[in-house]
Amino acid sequence: MKGKLITVVTNVVLVAVLAAVSLVGFLGGNAVTVSNENTNLYYKAENGSGVSLMFNVYEHTENVLEILDILDEYGAKSTFFIGGSWADDNVDCVREIFNRGHELASHGYFHKDHSRMSLDENLEEIRPSVKLLNMICNSEITLFAPPSGAFCEATLNACLSMDLRVIMWSRDTIDWRDKDVNLIYSRATKNLANGEFVLMHPTDCTVVALPKILSYIRDGGLTAVTVSQNLGE
Repeated sequence: MKGKLITVVTNVVLVAVLAAVSLVGFLGGNAVTVSNENTNLYYKAENGSGVSLMFNVYEHTENVLEILDILDEYGAKSTFFIGGSWADDNVDCVREIFNRGHELASHGYFHKDHSRMSLDENLEEIRPSVKLLNMICNSEITLFAPPSGAFCEATLNACLSMDLRVIMWSRDTIDWRDKDVNLIYSRATKNLANGEFVLMHPTDCTVVALPKILSYIRDGGLTAVTVSQNLGE
């Protein structure tokens, strides 16, 4: 009888755990509860027309300029998720990104943890970055990527109120941490397919790996496009 009781209790606990897991995602080490009602969250582009290399930028301005030259060399387009505090200090570089035909998007203003913010706090962090980028290039900003991939329902709702799509990634090169160029290349390219979002940063090693990544994309019959192009816009 005691054994049966233990079995019943164990099963109840397992069911509860599974139910909780189904409601919670883990992104960047943060628990994120998201309802099924949010329709502005994307990890890739279904029926995408290419692959999107996404650069999250809060530093390394000189590397950003090198990346622009490499993208030009391969005829590739990309989306740059710009931190507002960096944009404020690097207006000319932001304009250069835009003038070379790449997409500008928001990466917040001060690289905060959006998963711990209320709706109003999310709005206060995201809205100024959107307005700044729009002011610099007179271009509508339609995408937001949360720093460290950390977000919550309030983040999604804040973005929904601003007509922003929240962009995550289908693969992460982890180039901000790992300095192995071959590893960055492998993470970016292994079994790469149309519709994928590839997360990158303007690190020294990424600058070295990028030509090889773009060669793989070109030789594989794929095209490097902006996130919005990939989403059919």
